[in-house]
Amino acid sequence: MNSRLSSTTIAKLPGTIAIPRYDRTTVMPGIVHLGVGAFHRAHQAAYVDACLADDETDWGIIGVSLRSPDTRDALAPQDGLYTLAIRDGAGEQLQVVGSIQSLLVAPEDPGAVLAALTDPRIRIVTLTITEKAYLRAADGTLDGAHPDIVHDLANRGSPKTAHGFLAEALARRRAAGTPPFTVLCCDNLPANGATLHRLLIEFAKLRDALANAGDPALASYVADDVAFPSSMVDRIVPATTDADRARIAQQLGIEDAWPVMTEPFRQWVVEDRFPAGRPAWEKFGVTMVEDVGPFEDMKLRLLNGAHSGIAYLGLLSGHATVDRAFADPLIRQFVDRLWAEAVPTLPQDAGLDTSAYTAELAARFSNTALAHRTAQIANDGSQKLPQRIVASALARLEAGLLPEHLSLVVAAWIAACAARGGTLPEGHFTDPLDAALNDLLGRNLPTAEMAAAVFDLAGFAKGHAERQRLVEFVATHLACFKQGGPALAFAALGIGDKNGTAE
Repeated sequence: MNSRLSSTTIAKLPGTIAIPRYDRTTVMPGIVHLGVGAFHRAHQAAYVDACLADDETDWGIIGVSLRSPDTRDALAPQDGLYTLAIRDGAGEQLQVVGSIQSLLVAPEDPGAVLAALTDPRIRIVTLTITEKAYLRAADGTLDGAHPDIVHDLANRGSPKTAHGFLAEALARRRAAGTPPFTVLCCDNLPANGATLHRLLIEFAKLRDALANAGDPALASYVADDVAFPSSMVDRIVPATTDADRARIAQQLGIEDAWPVMTEPFRQWVVEDRFPAGRPAWEKFGVTMVEDVGPFEDMKLRLLNGAHSGIAYLGLLSGHATVDRAFADPLIRQFVDRLWAEAVPTLPQDAGLDTSAYTAELAARFSNTALAHRTAQIANDGSQKLPQRIVASALARLEAGLLPEHLSLVVAAWIAACAARGGTLPEGHFTDPLDAALNDLLGRNLPTAEMAAAVFDLAGFAKGHAERQRLVEFVATHLACFKQGGPALAFAALGIGDKNGTAE
């Protein structure tokens, strides 16, 4: 099979395959997306594709990879086209998405990225760059000493970071009299729009401090004139395998170098603040709101928090995928209890239906067609756990409640990190703190000291009045993991009976 998916071969696809219902040659760019990975292609790009089919043809996407050329190399020969495979127990539906017009690789040509960002037709910049790419220090502020930040401050015309690209593009647009674009963060950060806004102001202040006397201050412009609405995104997107590529190619009759696997469920909740305009996303299921906070908290603490727990406990229990881990009666009971602890920490006056939400999550986690790898979810725990788990645990302690199950997830992360190179393969999952974390875990410290040291390294609960109590809970669980693995950790919480089955 030599033929490749492209604008010229799309007409050869079987009639059962959904294809773009618009003339792609008439589409104009309106969005630049930073971090054009699988999640973006399963989520925001699919929503925009629906808008383009509804005659909103001035919202095409220019995709930007900030690091690797892999996505560009796979999709450029396909004219940006790719297959979205929506999978569940009932089968698989294939849709070719055409909303990505072109792809750029920032390290190869930062000038081209800046040219795209300064194009007056671009009115929105969206981001899915993962938590670690926001380059926050342990206290949540911008890590001004990070080598990439230092580079961007000294090399404004050839930045490496999202901060550097956004700041330079906004400065150029202001100088040219072009209105600013709206910056829409789609990553799993608490109050993600406000968080990115604060970080970019911090970056702009550092940049302003290095400017020549008389240069107008960029920081005040970013603070006062640029919109940063928050959003909450939700769709499970496992990594594409070679088996997926082969199966999709068989159904298409032609090759697709990088199809994307996903589930039927999708959700996008967005604060409606777009001074320069936006697509009519609400026509296609996007919830436009004044305050995304309650939705974001529910997703982070119930879906993402449970995902992290399933990942680390699944890895320690020998389960390679989420559905297999969730089918483990011990882990299943643990997740129910985790949700029971997290739900009271959510806003009680926001109309959230947590019972229906967790029931839907249980069905999604049980989707055997996705094969979502626990190792994929386990990546970057030091960046994910603060908003997914630690925040809920601290909220419970503040309310006089115990975080027994929430704190176990932190201990499971530490135990899973320590297991790499032993019961888990070396490098089975990764973390930005791996060098220091591996050194720390190799010291064989007493459990209480180890837990406290990991909290110090990761910046968990820094300065919080309940920090020490949370460390003590984590240390207790960690001792169980060291002595008897997940079985003993579960038993200490009363999960499972003597036969190893759920109560």
